[in-house]
Amino acid sequence: MQNREVIASPFLTQDEVLYDAALRNLQTLSEATQLLPDDKKAAFPDIPWREISGFRNILVHNYLGNIDSLTVANVIEKQLQPLEDCIQIILAQE
Repeated sequence: MQNREVIASPFLTQDEVLYDAALRNLQTLSEATQLLPDDKKAAFPDIPWREISGFRNILVHNYLGNIDSLTVANVIEKQLQPLEDCIQIILAQE
């Protein structure tokens, strides 16, 4: 896994290409979490697995019309690092 700092760019909501890339990456990431075995997810109850799956459905099916860019920025800023830490631990156990 490439070492990258997870930040929400102040340009995220202003740059259509950057925003679309962020949405696509969040979609891919959330789909990948659905493939994790339940026992692995159970070991990390602080990760909102169900909400991640629900967020994926919103991204893919756009249930709510336009996806709120502030919510996307919040997910990137506050939710990705704990998830990355969790996945790093799971991978280290393999």
